[in-house]
Amino acid sequence: MLPRPFHLAQLTRLLAQFPVVALLGPRQVGKTTLARQLAAEWQGPVRQFDLEDPDDQARLSDPAFVLRRLTGLVVLDEIQTRSDLFPVLRVLADRPDTPSRFLILGSASPELLRHAAETLAGRMAFHELDGFGFDELALAAEAGRFDREWLDARWLRGGFPLAFLAADLAASRAWRDAFIRTYLERDLPQLGINLPALTLRRFWTMVAHRHAQTWNSSEIARSLGVSDKTVNRYLDILEGTYMAYRLLPWQTNLGKREVKAPKVYLADTGILHALLGIGDPDTLLAHPKCGASWEGLVIREVIRQTKAARGEAYFWGVHTGAELDLLIARNDRRLGIEVKLTRSPRVTPSMRAARELLGVHEVFVVCHGQGEPWPLAEGITAVPAQALETITAALD
Repeated sequence: MLPRPFHLAQLTRLLAQFPVVALLGPRQVGKTTLARQLAAEWQGPVRQFDLEDPDDQARLSDPAFVLRRLTGLVVLDEIQTRSDLFPVLRVLADRPDTPSRFLILGSASPELLRHAAETLAGRMAFHELDGFGFDELALAAEAGRFDREWLDARWLRGGFPLAFLAADLAASRAWRDAFIRTYLERDLPQLGINLPALTLRRFWTMVAHRHAQTWNSSEIARSLGVSDKTVNRYLDILEGTYMAYRLLPWQTNLGKREVKAPKVYLADTGILHALLGIGDPDTLLAHPKCGASWEGLVIREVIRQTKAARGEAYFWGVHTGAELDLLIARNDRRLGIEVKLTRSPRVTPSMRAARELLGVHEVFVVCHGQGEPWPLAEGITAVPAQALETITAALD
C-alpha cells in the first residue's frame, strides 16, 4: 500500500482539535489502512473495533459501558452500520477531561449520516478520503515504489488502491467488477437502501453514458419507466456513497442563455470504464466517452488539490456554445479551468469569452502529459496534468 502522508497529517491535526473525527469515503478506498497507519504512530493506547466483525459487535453490546473505560485513540470502523453509537459518542465527547479521541470510519457522506451530523454537531470534524491523487502517485513514483507510467494507469484503472495496484489490467478489471456487484448487493442494503440491484445497475450505467453531461432526469426516468423524483433519489444515493458527484452551474446576469442544470460525473474513472465495458488503453482512446472521462478525472483532481468546497467549484456554459469546464471562486479570486485531451492545447473563443464575461483572473488549460506550464495568451496558461500545483498556487 502506498503511503498517504497528507491525509495522515490532516487526521492528526483534526484529532488534536476535536474529540470525534469522521474519516469518510467509498468502500475499499483505504480508510482502514490509513487508520492503522495512524494507530501505529499514535502516542498512547489504541483500541480498534470493526463494526462488521461479529466479535466486535458482541463486545459493543453495551457500548456506553465499554467505550467509557477506554483512553487514547478509539477507532470505530464502518460506523454507518451502528447509528445507535452516535448518542453515546456525544456523551463521551462532552466529558471535561476528554481522556479519549474517537476516529470513526464510514462509507457514506455526512448527508446520509444524518444522525452524526445532528447528534455530534460542534463536536466532530469530517475528513474525506478519495482514491489515489496525482500528487500522491508522483511522490510514490519518485520513491521508486512502482516503475510504470502512473498517469495513464490512474486514468484507466481509477484511484481505488486495489484496482490501481493490481498486477495487470485483467486483475484490475476483475476487482472493479466485483466492487460494483458488492456495492449493489451488500453495501447499499447495509445502509438501509433496499432497491433492486438490477435496477440501480441499469441507472448507474445510464449515468456512466451521460458522464460529464448536464443532468436530465426526465430522459432517464422515461428510459427506466419511473418518475423524475425516483431518478433523482437514485442519483442522491450514488452521490451520498461517493460513487458520483454533481457540479453546479455558475449563474450570472446573462439570463436564459445560461445552462442551469448541473453536470453529473462518476467519481472514479476506473468504475466508469468498467460500467462502459472499457478494458484497455486502445478501447479507451477509441471510445466516444474518452474525452469526457479525461475531463472528469482532471476536474475531480483539481477540486481535490485546491480543496475547493461545494460552494467554490462550478462549471459555466451558455446554450450558444461558450463554456468553462470548471470555475473556482474563492474570496476575490476566480480561476477558470478547461480540460483538453491533447499535449498541444490552443486558445479557443470559449476561453476568451469566459475571461471577459465572468471576470476570471486566469484560465488554465489542463492537458495530458508532464513538464512545466507555458503561456498560451494573456491570462491563459497551459498546464500539464502532472503540474496541477500551479493552479493551487494561483489561489493563494
